[in-house]
Amino acid sequence: MLVVAILLGVVTFLAQAVTPYAMGHALDEGLELGLSRELLTWAGLMLAAGIVQVVASGFGHRYDVENWLRAAFSVSQLVGDKVSRSGDAVTENIPTGEVVATVASDSGRIGEFFFNAARFIGSVVAYIAVAILMLSTSLTLGIIVAVGLPAVAAILGLLVKPLQARQTAQREASGRLTTLGADTVSGLRILRGIGGEAVFTDRYRAQSQRVRAAAVRVATTQSYLDALQVLLPGLFVALVLWLAAQQAITGEITPGQLVTFYGYAAFLTWPLQNLTQTLQITTRAVVSVRKVITVLKVEPATASDPATAAAPTPGAVLRDVTTGVTLEPGRIVALVSQNPDESAEVATRMGRFNDDAEADALVLLGDTPLRDLDKSALRDRVVVAEATSHLFSGALRDELDVRDRAGDDEIHAALVVSDAQDVLDSTPGGLTGELPEKGRSLSGGQRQRVALARALLTEAEHLILIEPTSAVDAHTEARIAERLVAARAGRSTLIVTASPLVLDHVDEVLVLRDDAVIARATHRELLMGVGEAHDHYRSVVGRSLAEEPAHQTTSSDEPSQEVTR
Repeated sequence: MLVVAILLGVVTFLAQAVTPYAMGHALDEGLELGLSRELLTWAGLMLAAGIVQVVASGFGHRYDVENWLRAAFSVSQLVGDKVSRSGDAVTENIPTGEVVATVASDSGRIGEFFFNAARFIGSVVAYIAVAILMLSTSLTLGIIVAVGLPAVAAILGLLVKPLQARQTAQREASGRLTTLGADTVSGLRILRGIGGEAVFTDRYRAQSQRVRAAAVRVATTQSYLDALQVLLPGLFVALVLWLAAQQAITGEITPGQLVTFYGYAAFLTWPLQNLTQTLQITTRAVVSVRKVITVLKVEPATASDPATAAAPTPGAVLRDVTTGVTLEPGRIVALVSQNPDESAEVATRMGRFNDDAEADALVLLGDTPLRDLDKSALRDRVVVAEATSHLFSGALRDELDVRDRAGDDEIHAALVVSDAQDVLDSTPGGLTGELPEKGRSLSGGQRQRVALARALLTEAEHLILIEPTSAVDAHTEARIAERLVAARAGRSTLIVTASPLVLDHVDEVLVLRDDAVIARATHRELLMGVGEAHDHYRSVVGRSLAEEPAHQTTSSDEPSQEVTR
């Protein structure tokens, strides 16, 4: 597409360059011979050049726009793919606002470079062709045109470097503003709760003023450049016209050649404008490319190297060697810890989320370390649903069936297990209805139940759920626990929780303390047993029981609250 656009751009500019040449000859033939075949021939050439120019520019613009969109969307897809494969390594190295700005603005600026490529190359080819024609007609005027326009371009180019520096500063300030805005919006409820809303509003206001000041500096330099773009070519055309008129008076050139030289001088201001625009567009694109490269250079949290070991056969045991947490085929196990972060860390480690952070820990699928397996294949077999429910905008069906292989019956069954039928009923259009960004139309409990249904629909061989019922009331939690155990019967499931309502339904409870499993038994056996491990378990579960009354009074249908224990 880019080659076609460039060819059409060259044809467009050459067709326009032919017009002054044909007009000059037509004028001379008309003055000398009147209405003659030669005059009609040159007039016909002008008409043909005009038609070619219209057709070529029309199709060329279509391809220019297509190249723009292709480049912009390709960059966006490249960044999106990198972010999705990099995990939390992106946010650890680059502010979220920078990533958003890269997709929102930088991709468009890179696309603009490809949009302008055909016009730039066409302008260069036309300039060379016109310079050759003018030199062959009048050496003096040809030299002035051939040398004068590059000199004008060089003068305009002096403003490009300061413009680039100011654009870079504006881009940095804009990225920080986007980051601050994203952080403020995501934490708005917390800010209101601690009375910090005004403080962050002032910070956002101050940063927005910095962005405005940077934009004014860019606009100032840009205005100088735009003014010189009009002034210098205008003075150049006037000079050429005056010199050509002097030569026409002395008889060195014909009246037709005078018109031709004027036409060329006026025409060449267009390639000159394209040249300066190309400098500006390239300057912005260079700034944007550097930002994109910054994102692309982030090392993924998990390596994407080819697998070094064959995948174990289905039914292999998933085991964290460091702690002794074992997930056997067909077993539904709960992991309990006094420190929720400790148990959550074990769960995410068993899903291989961060190779660097898990370098000192060994997790095996069968007898094979997870780091030696193909990551995509591992994601199909081991699914970790984290405690925070992340939902995206789009159709409810797409939000639930992320692997695009479940039918309506399977989706409805998953919604029943997660007790999320109310979400289906409250979404206009049902499964085809649209959820807003981050599922903001749903309550905290609803978002959590939708996320649970989504995890169930993956049909993973090993499913790891971190606090899947922390935002629902006790009655709902009891129903979910009972249905979840029935739905996952025969498959491996690990539930990180300290809720007795869930613990009472699982096959086995693993008690984690100081990164080691100190006891394993059923919930009731751990409650009734004797020993330090049992005492520790009762203290952890007893804390949950003490919090249960408040938990029971929580409504899962409150539209704007998210409850956690």
